[in-house]
Amino acid sequence: MAIPFIDLKAQYRRIEEQIRSNMEAVLEHGAYIMGPEIKSLEKTLGTYIGSQFAVGCSSGSDALLMALMALDIGPGDAVFTSPFTFFATAEEIAFLGATPVFVDIDPRTYTMDPARLEQAIGALKAKDTSLYPLPKGYETLTPRAVIPVDLFGQAADYDRIESLCNEHGLKIIEDGAQAFGATYKDRVKKTCGFGEIGCTSFFPAKPLGCYGDGGMCFTDDAKLYEKLVSIRVHGMGSDRYDNIRIGINGRMDSLQAAILQAKFILFPEEIGLRTTVAARYTALLAEHVVTPYVPEGYTSVWAQYSVLARDSNHREALQAHLREAGIPTAIYYPIPLHLQTAFTGLGYTKGTMPVSERVGERVFSLPMHPYLEKDVQEKIAACIKEI
Repeated sequence: MAIPFIDLKAQYRRIEEQIRSNMEAVLEHGAYIMGPEIKSLEKTLGTYIGSQFAVGCSSGSDALLMALMALDIGPGDAVFTSPFTFFATAEEIAFLGATPVFVDIDPRTYTMDPARLEQAIGALKAKDTSLYPLPKGYETLTPRAVIPVDLFGQAADYDRIESLCNEHGLKIIEDGAQAFGATYKDRVKKTCGFGEIGCTSFFPAKPLGCYGDGGMCFTDDAKLYEKLVSIRVHGMGSDRYDNIRIGINGRMDSLQAAILQAKFILFPEEIGLRTTVAARYTALLAEHVVTPYVPEGYTSVWAQYSVLARDSNHREALQAHLREAGIPTAIYYPIPLHLQTAFTGLGYTKGTMPVSERVGERVFSLPMHPYLEKDVQEKIAACIKEI
């Protein structure tokens, strides 16, 4: 029997009755888009994260887009972000006519390296590419914001990133799509609560995911909250037929919010179960591959369990052997964003983000979910040890 990469069915069996009940309530009242479930979910998750305001929307990508629009990011603006993440992070920057400035990652956490961020900010302000690689057209760019990415389940280094942003007058949009609910040092807030606006995704594969698509923005700024609410529905004003700004169709489906309410019941427990699964993997694999590093004071929600092979050939051999045994794997992210075709015009070349490139050649992810059993993990580990 094949091993699932993510087992959503095991979770569903535990809360099937609650999910069906919540969905039936939506079918009964018939408000299928932006129904009462949206505000209820916003209150629940805003309280959980520790943010004063939450705005549900149609996807994690739209959450990032709404955040950028709320901060008036546009042509001529530079937004610093990681090249080692899903395409949407930089895509939304470019979609608004702004320019992503890529900042290489820390070799152990794979999140944005604050030392490289400092170099990139300095290079852009000095208009000097000898200090750090910059995109084409950098001469006309104004640094405006940073989008740190919380990767594989854990936060970026916000103490150092916030310090740099405060020093240089930059806004922070947190891309917390892979780490919703993780903790960072002694902060009262959880991830997705950092920066001016935090963003997350409820894509089904996320630790807290719906059965379609969805996202959410979090903020403590009342004015930004009002802008986000307006942007979410075509820039609406107090009169639904008087739109006061350009917005998007970012509304959330009531059924997805109802499903998330049911799944959130299990979420804190499932984080603990994921942590147990991750610890077991690390104990089994630490002598054979490079296992994930979680800095002291951080917790991870283990969106993925990603390891490093020795090189691309070793990775290929490991994946092939695991596949023969019915064990799926995935690679996040084999081609860093600065080398992807869509960003060719920025002029980045191979070698400009060396850590992201090396990690992209070696990284792969193993099956990961709260209900992964010990004997299955032992089978996976045994296959890796054979190679």
